[in-house]
Amino acid sequence: MTEPADPPAPHPRPPQSRDTTSQPLTRSTTRLGSQPAHLHHLHGTRRPMSTPQPPTLVAVAHGSRDPRAPATVNALLDRVRELRPGLPVRLGHIELNAPLLTDTLAGLPDGDAVLVPLLLGRGYHVKHDLPGAAATAPHLRVRVAAPLGPHPLLVEALYARLAEAGWRTAHGTGGGTAVVLAAAGSRDPESAADTRRTARLLGERLGGVPVIAAYASAASPTVPEAVRALTARGHHRIAVASCFTAPGLFATRSAAAAPWIAAAPLGPHPALARLVLHRYDRAVATAPVPAGSSRLVSA
Repeated sequence: MTEPADPPAPHPRPPQSRDTTSQPLTRSTTRLGSQPAHLHHLHGTRRPMSTPQPPTLVAVAHGSRDPRAPATVNALLDRVRELRPGLPVRLGHIELNAPLLTDTLAGLPDGDAVLVPLLLGRGYHVKHDLPGAAATAPHLRVRVAAPLGPHPLLVEALYARLAEAGWRTAHGTGGGTAVVLAAAGSRDPESAADTRRTARLLGERLGGVPVIAAYASAASPTVPEAVRALTARGHHRIAVASCFTAPGLFATRSAAAAPWIAAAPLGPHPALARLVLHRYDRAVATAPVPAGSSRLVSA
């Protein structure tokens, strides 16, 4: 309900000297100061004070030459905006696509920002590229959120994409079925550990179906190697789950190696949008950082 407006203040007589205006001005200033929860207009109406601006969420995508990738990432961020109206959300790429992360940070006003990597595990980009980009923006206080994986919400999105590709619960009950979890790959052992943990969680979500982590680059086994290993163990129905945020070369190659069904990249799945906000909220809850510095949030 709108609060009743204050009665309009009487119009003072034209000032005769400094002494004649000081007393009414003091009374008026005192009266406004007694209402700290409101801002007053000239005609006596009042409105709620604006709340402090939350830190800007800067989603960080890798970038891809695939023309579908930017549209997919923007669709994901549209879902994030729908879930959190009023939250400032921006996009920056590590490479290949505009805007680059450094350009996005340079265009932000002074204040706080949270970089949320749209990446699925810890690796060089999260540990080095993102803090390095933050260092180019001395006008900002930057927190770097944890990557999207591993997390149960990521597993829900992976499961849903497999179901869309044709996976049914019955496929996991008769034996002979397995899944290859295809990820980008990294030389960082923590990144591989994150992917293997995501594979274990997905296997549990699928009811105990074997899930092997495999990589499109920089690590082994590759997706074709994982498929051959599972075939040698007697699995005749092998699906590929796409642990990629958006379409690109790695996702396309991984899907091509599937002997049965291949799930689409995660894209704007609702669970992934909720996960982006979860990582943002966890980072915001950490201690503030000084201006011109950054902090990497580990989880």
